Amino acid sequence: MAKRTKPAAPGLPTREQIVAFIAETPGKVGKREISQAFNIKGGDRIWLKQMLKDLEIEGVVDRRGKNVHRAGQLPPVVLADIKRRDRDGELIAEPTEWDAEEHGPIPTIIISMPRKPRPGSPVPGIGDRALIRVNPLKAGDIHHYAGRVTKILEKQRAQVLGIFRPLPEGGGRLIPVEKKSREREIHILPGDEGGAQDGDLVATSVVKHPRIGLPHAKVKERLGSVKSEKAVSLIAIHTHNIPNVFSSDVQAEADRAEPAQLAGREDWRDLPLITIDPPDAKDHDDAVHAMPDENPENAGGFIVTVAIADVAAYVRPGTALDREAQERGNSVYFPDRVVPMLPERISNDLCSLRPHEPRPAIAVQMIIGADGRKRSHAFHRIMMRSAAKLSYQQAQAAIDGRPDDTTGPLLAPILKPLWDAYAAVKKARDIREPLFLDLPERKILLKPDGTVDRVLVPERLEAHKLIEEFMILANVSAAETLEKAKSDLIYRVHDEPSLEKMRALSEVLASIALKLPTQGPIRPELFNRILRTVDGSEHQLFINEVVLRSQSQAEYSAENYGHFGLNLKRYAHFTSPIRRYADLIVHRALIASLKLGKDGLPPDTTRAELIEISARISAAERRAMAAERETNDRLIAHFLADRIGATFEGQISGVTKSGLFIKLDETGADGFVPAATIGADYYRYDDRTHSMRGERTGETYRLGDRVQVKLVEAAPVAGALRFELLSEGRFSRKATGSKGGRGSKSATPSRRTTPRVKNKGGRQRTA
Repeated sequence: MAKRTKPAAPGLPTREQIVAFIAETPGKVGKREISQAFNIKGGDRIWLKQMLKDLEIEGVVDRRGKNVHRAGQLPPVVLADIKRRDRDGELIAEPTEWDAEEHGPIPTIIISMPRKPRPGSPVPGIGDRALIRVNPLKAGDIHHYAGRVTKILEKQRAQVLGIFRPLPEGGGRLIPVEKKSREREIHILPGDEGGAQDGDLVATSVVKHPRIGLPHAKVKERLGSVKSEKAVSLIAIHTHNIPNVFSSDVQAEADRAEPAQLAGREDWRDLPLITIDPPDAKDHDDAVHAMPDENPENAGGFIVTVAIADVAAYVRPGTALDREAQERGNSVYFPDRVVPMLPERISNDLCSLRPHEPRPAIAVQMIIGADGRKRSHAFHRIMMRSAAKLSYQQAQAAIDGRPDDTTGPLLAPILKPLWDAYAAVKKARDIREPLFLDLPERKILLKPDGTVDRVLVPERLEAHKLIEEFMILANVSAAETLEKAKSDLIYRVHDEPSLEKMRALSEVLASIALKLPTQGPIRPELFNRILRTVDGSEHQLFINEVVLRSQSQAEYSAENYGHFGLNLKRYAHFTSPIRRYADLIVHRALIASLKLGKDGLPPDTTRAELIEISARISAAERRAMAAERETNDRLIAHFLADRIGATFEGQISGVTKSGLFIKLDETGADGFVPAATIGADYYRYDDRTHSMRGERTGETYRLGDRVQVKLVEAAPVAGALRFELLSEGRFSRKATGSKGGRGSKSATPSRRTTPRVKNKGGRQRTA
């Protein structure tokens, strides 16, 4: 038993006074703060220490490190999980650790958002684990505390995904699936297995980080066997906390939605708009039409119409559907599934522009001159009826002289005018000269059982470019209209490259005897000249990759600073409100500004709110991109797992002190060659030339070099591949020596001692 504290001496606070002080004092409270408040000095501090220990044992106060707080109340700063939004759209959090049996129902924290978030300040969302500074609310309030997020913690601290391996004595070990996980293993105590079986992919919550030994976690959810590729996308979904199940109220709201009516809309059902999409598309949210302009003042010009599904008619501000769409930010696309932003009732039914069925839309009609420049435009809220649903390949085949039963009747009246209008628009695009990067986009095709069938690079057709250019014109028109109406909106922005990235690019170009101009403004045409210089050379793919890496990342913003890559002064996403929340905001802003209905952007929407939404959906977009990339890596690692020992052609896509990153030609897969296995020498990393160079031989491997590698290890769960380098590097006339170059101070010894023989191309490979 704990030793009881002696009664307080005269002048010292009573037990009740100490408890009251702890409960009522904002901020951290510890022995120091109590001593200062009650003027406790010298040996009386020992009395206070024992008093606090007794109060903790009795359950009157809780201790967190050196701080204490009243039991049953939250400390001033609490670790909490953001769980949901309430009816008003406010984020609600709950403390991560709470003993309901001892303290009663778990308290809720309503998150306060600053009116003007500072750049770089944390933007919380559902699924985040965060440090929150809290203040108790008045009794009777629906929530118990108001809180402000001070820091969002790394996701792996809140949730860890891994493979469960049972132990004979009960419990088990968790092998994390993330490449960058700080923990090699995590201990699952007996009773915390959650029914997991050997080899199961499970989601766990880390509950304890002891000073010595492995961290402890509880199994929260079984996701299936990791042996199935169908579980691969689930890894990314759970790792990145991507909402993938619609709540009952969201689903019910979608199910109750009724088809929009003609009232309040222009009747454009006789205009033969058509949709052109990928052959496997399930939703069709954009339709196009073009015809020659009969106005004699615009001889040789066209009238181009782009109609976009009217999602705003079904997803109203402040509803459960709206809150869910904002939280998701965008749809996420995996080879085996789509995690949609909106339920199928909305995205694949009411808002899908199906052929021969009436559908509500917002259309922009643009007058294009013979020179391809947009002369004017106007937005309309319409009821349309698509005349046909075509795939890119189908439309292109018809234009190329191979029409089918569907495209044959459409060729002269619909398809040829579209291509004629595109030929004009292309003139203006070429003069504008946006950044042109020629990088293959690979697509993973799956078999019916979910395993990888093959990886291919879909052909880039003129039909793709036609739709892209018309969508860009529509997006520019939306931004221009809203600016003219002095309406706040969310722009799609892309900043010019930073000076640091430009210096790095200059160094890479110098390594292949190319020079980056150092004077004049930075414009896309500058990069295009470089890309044209290497077109058709061995450096083409490499330089395209390097130029891409030099670019800033596009994002959403309530402030406009232009779109560098497209070389446009103003640009807003308008054309995909089914799958992007930014587009829905732009639709609502157009409806409100042009007085096209009562379901536009609420008049009390502030710039601060749009700044917050922009930050949130930009983060959701980055989350989706990372999840999609990691899933592709894992699927390809699964695909190559039974080809250990096979050789591949590729290119060095990255150079670091620890080794070389290789991108394979066949699949686009990325893998790693550890520096210790490169060659029979000590290798130094040269950051100036992005290369690894042998100290003794001068053998050099440089970013962009073509190489042959052998696959020696595939880790499907982590999406990691390890290669052995077979190709010989470049040789300089003299080695760098132990003191030469700008390389790293520590050299890496090579372990490869196998002989090489020359192949047909003159390169050498390991026998």
